[in-house]
This record gives sequence, C-alpha cells and structure tokens, in this order.
Amino acid sequence: MPPQSLEGQTLGKYRILDALGRGGMAQVFRGYHPQLDRYVALKVLRSDLVEQDEFLARFKREAHAVSGLRHPNIVQVFDFDVQDDQHYMVMELLEGDTLRARLNEYRVRGERMPLPEILRILSEVLDGLGYAHKEGIIHRDIKPANIMLTKRGQAVLTDFGIAQIVGSTQYTVSGALMGTLNYMAPEQGFKGTCDERSDIYSLGIVFYEMLTGYTPFDADTPLAILMKHLNDPLPLPSQVDPLIPRKLEQIVLKALSKDPDDRYQHAGEMAAAIQQAMDEKMTDSPRPVVPPPSGNLSQAVFSGSSRQQLGDRRFADEDTNMDVPVRRSEEGQITSMLRRFTPKPIKPVSAVFASLVVITAVNLMAAIVGTITNTNIFAYGWAFEIFLIAGLLALIGWGTQSPWLLIPAIIIFGNGVLLAYSSITGRWDDWSFLWMFVPLIVGLAIYLPTKLNERPAEEIPTWGRIGGMTLGALAMVMACLTCSLSIIVSLFSK
Repeated sequence: MPPQSLEGQTLGKYRILDALGRGGMAQVFRGYHPQLDRYVALKVLRSDLVEQDEFLARFKREAHAVSGLRHPNIVQVFDFDVQDDQHYMVMELLEGDTLRARLNEYRVRGERMPLPEILRILSEVLDGLGYAHKEGIIHRDIKPANIMLTKRGQAVLTDFGIAQIVGSTQYTVSGALMGTLNYMAPEQGFKGTCDERSDIYSLGIVFYEMLTGYTPFDADTPLAILMKHLNDPLPLPSQVDPLIPRKLEQIVLKALSKDPDDRYQHAGEMAAAIQQAMDEKMTDSPRPVVPPPSGNLSQAVFSGSSRQQLGDRRFADEDTNMDVPVRRSEEGQITSMLRRFTPKPIKPVSAVFASLVVITAVNLMAAIVGTITNTNIFAYGWAFEIFLIAGLLALIGWGTQSPWLLIPAIIIFGNGVLLAYSSITGRWDDWSFLWMFVPLIVGLAIYLPTKLNERPAEEIPTWGRIGGMTLGALAMVMACLTCSLSIIVSLFSK
C-alpha cells in the first residue's frame, strides 16, 4: 500500500503542505522549511519497503550518491532522513510539467512537438546525463515522466538513482519490472545489466516518441514487449512522417541499436550529433499528428488530465497508472526465463546431430557397463531407447523453438514410461489396464503445445525452447534410470 497521507504533519524540519503525486515507490509532497523560508519536494518511501533491511541500506547508499550531484539539468537532492519509520528524500521543488504532460498536451491538440524544442530538450537532458555518468551514476529509468520542464523551459532529470535503489530485486513495489518496459534497453530487461549505453537507449526511445508521437515497441504482455526490444526491427520514424529530417532519424537509429557497442558510447557523443542537427534551420511550428503505419508501431501513452479528454483511451496502464493491478503471476516468471532462453535458434541440422551424438553415447555407455557387469542391459532396459527417441524430438524442438515437436515427443515419452515399467518388472499382463493411459497421454500431448501456441506470437519461440529443453532433459534422466534399474534386475535374476 502507498504511504498514508502526511498532510499537515512535520517530517524533520519540514512541514508537509499537500500531496503532489504518487508512484510505485513513494509519495511526493510539497514541503516547507520555516527557518530557510524554502519550499521543497519530499519523496516519502512506501512503508512496506522500509521493513526490508537490504532495501534500506541501498536507499541510504544511493541517496547519498545522488545528493552529491550538482548540475542544472538534474534535480537537486538536499537531504535524506528517517522519522518514525518514514524514510524520505528532500529535493528542490520544480515548478512546471513533466515531458510526459507536455507530450500529452500536444497529442490532445492533434499536434507533435516542434523539432527545435525537441532538440533543445534532448541537448539539456544529455548534458545532465553526461555529468551523472562521469560521476559513476546510471539513471536506469529514463522516460518522459522523469524529465521535468520548468516554467523557464529548462529540462531537468528527476528520480536519478531511484531505479538503482530497487536494485537486484528487479521489481518495483507495484510489481512492474525495474524501469519502464516501453523505454527499457534490451540488456536491462533481459540481463538486468545497465551502463551509460542503456540510458542512451532509453533516451533514444524518448526521442523517437517526441518525433513520431509513438513509442516503437508495445504488446499485451511484459515478456512480449521485451522480446520486441530484443528481436524486432525498429520501425523507421520516416515511416510515420517522411518529413522527419534524415539526420535526426540517423541519430535515433544509432541510439536504438540492439547491440550496446553499436550505440553512442557516451552522452557527449550523442550530444555532439544533436548539436550538429541544431545548427540546421528547422521550423519551430508544431507538427500535425500522423497516424502510424498499421501494425508497425505501438499506441501513444496518455496520462493525467489529458486522458479525460480522449475518446479513444488506449494507453499503457503499467506506465501511467499505479492503481491498475499488475499481473504478478506472469511477471514473476519473466526474469528467470529470459536470462536462460534468449539465445538465437539452433539450426535443425545441428540439433539433430547433437541429439544423435547423445543417443550414440548413451548406447555405447550401456554396452560398456553391460560388459563390465556381465549383464544384459538390453534384455530388460531396451525401453531406454524409446526415451532417447523422445529426447531426440524434444531437443530438435528446443533448437528450432517449435512447440509442435512436443506432440510426438510427449506421446513417445509417455508410452516409454509404460513400456519401461513392463519390461523391467516383466508384468506384461498389466497392459490390460495400462492401455487406458495411452489416450490420456495423446490428449495431453496435443493440449499442451496447442495452449502454448495460443500465447502472443513473440512468446512462442521462448516457450518452445523451454518445453523442448525440459522434456529433453527429462527423457535423458529416464533413459539413465531405466538403464540403472535394468542392471539391478539383471544382477538379481542370475
């Protein structure tokens, strides 16, 4: 739950005046310091986080680091403290709107931001970002909602280091992945690793949205969004608006390279490219909204009061509305799956060859063990060959990322279990009732791959890989178990 209202109370030297907003980690209040006659912003952490010792240690460490940043394009952190289990940060109070709110205003009017304004904002953000990077601090959650535009028009980065405070948990307390999916670099979403180039990627997404009015990648599930960031080609901004200068499109393409080594390597490099673009004459009039090519781009993201003015309220709830329930059951599986199953598909020929090598090795080992123990493994354990065939099909499915190969693999594996039982125990008469399990095995073999194929198209290869690897490993275990049991039976039958 979010922190309870503190309006009218006092935290340290600060009197709480009114609430300014609420996010996944904290609630922000307007505060007043009577001795200094200064108004500030107080970010009070959620009470359920305070109970976590690891989190508190990280909060103090990161708050100390962020408070040392001194730059006109980074929000100033004055203080951090705790009172009555209320942990809070004291920041300068910025009068103005977020870049998200500014973009919403343009959208509601059916316009896009003028190009000179875009480049000025980017230039100022890059100045602050470059300074922070030199101080060894990565933002990790750059998005329009974390860029303030003051009444004087100055762009200021906020929430520096907040995503790092969440740290190795990889989750914000609202249940969302650390950072914001629509703006997250592939390596950050899949590996949990961030550096300067990850921030540049996120800022590139912001640049893309400012130019076109849309974020490039969106989908129905968090996993699908991350898969698009990793695998899908970037829709060109010129597909939305052919009048976008080619030089700006080239900056976007470089900033949004999938491989971090292909991006701008530091903020100064991207800032230099932006400065060159600023030297060219561009119209300072708002640009009309252009509908994106069908199916190529995600929807625009609306929030705040602008949402009330829309007839078609398509927006990314996880990004703009903290009150929307988050699908924890699905997200809880994401990090562990993605880190293990994201390699490129293996060629079918390679998967077949690897499987045949495994089958030959297992048969060779069975023959050697049989010779050493003077037992006939194949007399009782011949069913292990069936498991090897099931494993062959499953591993091919793993290599090709196809869930449909699970159908024959599951059928063969299930029948292998029944035949292994009969061959090792010699109780073939039990087939009078064992045959009734065969239709169940066939039904399960058809049902599981069919359900997997109903998932979003971006997730099917990952689930095909997971299913193939799991069944392949299980088949190999059953093959070894069958061999071992056949040796024991052979020794006792002498």
